[in-house]
Formats: sequence, C-alpha cells, structure tokens
Amino acid sequence: MPVVDDWLADTRTSYDAVVAGYADLVRGSVAGHRYLRAALALFADGVRDAGGGPVVDIGCGPGHITAHLRALGLDAFGVDLSPGMVDRARRDHPGLRFEVGSMTDLDLPDASVAGVLAWQSLIHVPDERVAGVLGHFHRVLRPGGPLQLLFHVGDGTRLKTSGYGGHPMKVHVHRRPPDRVAGWLRDAGFEVEAQLLLDPGGEAPQAFLCARRES
Repeated sequence: MPVVDDWLADTRTSYDAVVAGYADLVRGSVAGHRYLRAALALFADGVRDAGGGPVVDIGCGPGHITAHLRALGLDAFGVDLSPGMVDRARRDHPGLRFEVGSMTDLDLPDASVAGVLAWQSLIHVPDERVAGVLGHFHRVLRPGGPLQLLFHVGDGTRLKTSGYGGHPMKVHVHRRPPDRVAGWLRDAGFEVEAQLLLDPGGEAPQAFLCARRES
C-alpha cells in the first residue's frame, strides 16, 4: 500500500472536518464578486476558443465553482481530495459530476480535458511538489487548452490550526509571488498569457494566472 504524504492526509482530514462551515462561507462568493465572475467568463471563453470539451475544477470543494462553470455553458466536473467535500458537492448540485481525487496523482487520461481550473487549491501544496502537480495539469490538458490558477500572494507559509466555525485543522497555507508561480508554469510547458492581482494593497491579496498548454 502506498504511503500517503503527511501534508496530504492532514489536508484531507482538515477539510472533511469543516465541510458545513466552508460551504456556508463560499456560498454566493462568485455572485458577489465581479472580478471572480469575470475571470470565470474569461476561462469559459478560452475553452470555447480552443474547441470546447470537458473541463475539470480541481480542488472543487462544495462544488460552487463547478456549478458556475456549468451555468456558463461548460461541461464541467469537479475533483477534490476531501470525500466530505465531494459528498456535499453532490448533495448541493445533483446531476453534476464530482469525484474524490488528488492533484498529486490525477486520475484522468492524457489530453482528456479542454480546460483546467484550480482556484485556491495549490495553496496547500509544498513547493517541492508543485512541479509534479503542474505536470499532471499539463498531461491531462489538451494542447492549446487554458489553465487558470487563483492563489494567495506573498512569500511565506503559515500553519492553519482552526477555521470555518472553529473546527480544528492542520494545513499549511503557502503564499507565493506571482512571478514564481509563472516560472513554474513555464517550466511545466505552459505559456503564461495574463496575470491579475486582487486587492494588491490589502491584507490578503490574491492573484490569477491565465495560461495555456503549448501545442
């Protein structure tokens, strides 16, 4: 039996423990934020420009982003490490496809999706494992297909020990400069097309990176 990395097991257990609180927090988050809506619309346009097809929302949580992508006309499905989150996504969005899986060992065929979305899911992946994760993203994405990342901006790591209703958690949250992440994308075979900072002067800035798998 393969050995599961401690950080991966801790992340799974932590998010299983906070399903209800997290789902309540993110409900309506896209509808209330024009830049998030615009980013998802841009992603949808990129998928259609590349010929269309299924898209995967990696780290889908309770499925709210997957459902928004479906509302935009995409054939979207979600993958999440947490079985509890997947159960909640299936309950809240019946008829949509959600699967338990890890981005460190993505169980999808080569070149099987037309787009990859990963919002706030790389933030728990240690630096030394990011290259492997991006390699999986590149492998499953069709040539010319778009990839969109959303992540916390900064340069450091903190241990999150509770959250989403006060439940205990044990996850490391990695904040990274966009240029570093862009470099990792290029090393993995992606062409970086755009970068957007959200709340750049605030306490919790975020960044979008829009990229495309090179043919």
